[in-house]
Amino acid sequence: MNAIEVTGMTVTQVLGYGIQKGKTEYYRGVEMTMNLLPKIQVDIVVSKVPVAAVIQAARQAIYTRHIGDGKIFVYDVEDVVKIRTGESGVDALQGEE
Repeated sequence: MNAIEVTGMTVTQVLGYGIQKGKTEYYRGVEMTMNLLPKIQVDIVVSKVPVAAVIQAARQAIYTRHIGDGKIFVYDVEDVVKIRTGESGVDALQGEE
C-alpha cells in the first residue's frame, strides 16, 4: 500500500466463517469442530488514491489461488471527523503537511 501512497489502514485479528466451514480439532481427546476460523481484517479509507488501485494492490498482495484468500468490500463513507482537530471530510484523512 505504501507503493500506491495509501497513508493509513487498520489491521484487526478477527474470527470468521465462510466456504471453508471450519476445521476439526481435538481438545483433551474429544473431537471438536471449530466453525470460526482466525482471519485478518484490513480497513482502508481513501480519498486521493483511486479505489481501483487499492483493490488491485490488495489482490496482488493476498492472492494464493486457495479458498480463504478473502473478499474485498467497497462502500462509501458518509463522513469522517478527526477528534483532535475537529477537521472533517477529506481534510480529516490527510496527514500533516
